Amino acid sequence: MNGIIVIDKPRYFTSRDVVNKVSHLLHTKKIGHTGTLDPLATGVLVLCVGDYTKFVAKLTNHDKEYLVGFRFGRETDTLDCTGNVLQESNIIPSKEKLKSVLSTFIGPQKQEVPIYSAKKINGKKLYEYAREKKEVELPIQNIEVYDIRLLQYCNGEGTFLVTVSKGTYIRSLVRDISYRLGTVGEMTSLRRMKLGQYDINQAITLGDIEAGTFALQDFRSFLSYQKYEASKEDLIKIAHANELYCNQESEYVLVTYQEKEIALYQRHENRYKPILLFDKECSFL
Repeated sequence: MNGIIVIDKPRYFTSRDVVNKVSHLLHTKKIGHTGTLDPLATGVLVLCVGDYTKFVAKLTNHDKEYLVGFRFGRETDTLDCTGNVLQESNIIPSKEKLKSVLSTFIGPQKQEVPIYSAKKINGKKLYEYAREKKEVELPIQNIEVYDIRLLQYCNGEGTFLVTVSKGTYIRSLVRDISYRLGTVGEMTSLRRMKLGQYDINQAITLGDIEAGTFALQDFRSFLSYQKYEASKEDLIKIAHANELYCNQESEYVLVTYQEKEIALYQRHENRYKPILLFDKECSFL
């Protein structure tokens, strides 16, 4: 069983909870996800099943779009509505000022990673430092906000839609927006609408997997490739998972023989290495 599953992650499930649940339902341990979602969050969680776990890193690098709920007036240690209150403020910005400040966040910038996150420092996750009440220097990383649009705002609460680069923490973004407005705030909800080319309209539920009413997506949903017609001499190399030397420009080539798809290869310098072999019995020999 190999392919991609796009899950609509339920609220209060961790990403690992979803992986474990799907692993149990599909009777396979070979599953990886392509970007952690907070337990509070819902939405697009892309799972790689079987041999497709080789593509986890590639899919994790994609941009993401989120629907974000926020509220001004208090800041918590987790930067969302589930944490302990650290400070409060009576300053509630106007809609016009909020829209003006949101526009200043578009572009490349530096962002401090929140203490309640799975980012590792010296081999230890940041949230472990937080739970042990140990001080640690929080890392700063480069991110980019591509677009941000206010959708709703009333009495200090609202929602915005934002498109960001890999590595962006939306909770930190809400905090930074609040600070720039001269107040404090917290994230109240988070829904991932898109990850790369996958969007919420493609997502299925855990119930769909339990019912068996789903289909795995293949590499065509996220890879660009060229076709390469194998020679008879190539077939032995393919059967033994050896490299191929083929004159192609694409990073990936879909290898065919007599119009039958038999393997997917990836370019490494001047040669191609095998990624997926579709016919593991090598009946093409």
